[in-house]
Amino acid sequence: MSEDVKMKCGLEIHVQIDTKSKLFCNCSTNYLDAEPNTNVCPVCLGLPGAKPFPPNKKAVEVAIMVAKMLGCEIVVDKDIYFQRKHYDYPDLPSGYQRTSTPIGVNGEFLGVGIHEVHLEEDPGQYNPSFGIVDYNRSGTPLIEIVTEPDIKSPEEAREFLKQLMTLFRYLGCLRGEGTMRADVNISINYMGVQGNRVEVKNVNSIRGVYKVLKYELIRQKNIIKRGGEVKRETRAFLESQMITKAMRSKETAEDYRYIPDPDIQPIVISEKWVKEIEEKMPETPLAKKKRFVEEYKISEEDAKVLVADLDMAEMFENVVNSLGKSKENIDLAVVWIRNELKRSLQYHKVDLYESGIKPEHIVELIKLIKNGTISQKIAKEVIDLLVINRGKKKPKEIVEELGLTVIKDESELIKAVEEAIKNNQKAVEDYLNGKKEALNFLMGQVMRLTRGRADPKRVVELLKEKLDK
Repeated sequence: MSEDVKMKCGLEIHVQIDTKSKLFCNCSTNYLDAEPNTNVCPVCLGLPGAKPFPPNKKAVEVAIMVAKMLGCEIVVDKDIYFQRKHYDYPDLPSGYQRTSTPIGVNGEFLGVGIHEVHLEEDPGQYNPSFGIVDYNRSGTPLIEIVTEPDIKSPEEAREFLKQLMTLFRYLGCLRGEGTMRADVNISINYMGVQGNRVEVKNVNSIRGVYKVLKYELIRQKNIIKRGGEVKRETRAFLESQMITKAMRSKETAEDYRYIPDPDIQPIVISEKWVKEIEEKMPETPLAKKKRFVEEYKISEEDAKVLVADLDMAEMFENVVNSLGKSKENIDLAVVWIRNELKRSLQYHKVDLYESGIKPEHIVELIKLIKNGTISQKIAKEVIDLLVINRGKKKPKEIVEELGLTVIKDESELIKAVEEAIKNNQKAVEDYLNGKKEALNFLMGQVMRLTRGRADPKRVVELLKEKLDK
């Protein structure tokens, strides 16, 4: 982003809470696998006279937990009301959406201020192309996180959301990016001219938020450059075209005609309840990253990659604890989990939690490397096979079945060394003329001839014995 453009962005992030029942009734929150309009009742259909149940207790506790992990002050010993937010849209059968007053306020995450955290109910799913509505989703509990306009670039917004999704995975009670929807508020100051704030509604991915901000930066900049005024308005994101389109003039809180819902008793959160929830909270990714750097003496970058996946972070700790916390074991765990295992999982498009690979697989693999049974090159092949067969075979079984052990027969090694020397006379001459890197080339040829089963250290010794005569 050029220095003459300054961006201010705030996000309103909505994520579903993973509860079995909805926020104000006992209907199932499974809207993906059920037939349309089957997980519904008079309450979530907004039928006249239907009275909502008290708010889902688990949803309230998750909201408190999220607010605490985002550094918010919890609103204790005060009435927290559910309000009716009125707007006329087919996915709202009652003509209003229930949303709570703040549960947490004045937080901070990755340098971005958190204005508030509150609860609300998800609307149904409306398909305007066919004019049909499925109300199975209606009433599913949502967390809404409202940030301050502290985000200064599309890249910062993307990183913020990635880290937030990692935080949600650690909590284990939110449905993550698959259900995330964000309203993106953006304004720019270009060449000293301040534009109005624009809101882009219902962006449903981290990539989408990034694309919205990149597009709006260019659009708003071009308007100001031509002497025009950026309108205060609400826009839609057309994901297929990666552009935004005007929907309506920006509404204000007054347009929604908020009123406290007379059918729902206020919630009061006590200090005692907050303490009980704090005791159940997991370690945050940022705290885990800091601990990994301090306790295991690994780099910040290695720690960041490991803690980005809770399963990988737990595997790393289990492997190190099994092997012992020596520097050698920690370094090997980093190499074979953070580097090689992650590489193979990404290549095969498999998540660690579904790969079937357990800490004991990696422990066994590292022991095979340490005791000289297999070379590092073969170990990479074993990692790939572990991912391919979903951990059904242990490293030792794979090595024995495919005959991948390090060659112990000295005569077999000598034969491969002599063949490499014979077939690569130019590299031999280069080495004898002082080009030491030629030795690495010759070692590579020996490793190729032995399918990676040679001990690299012993290969170098044999090559020098042959060439330095």
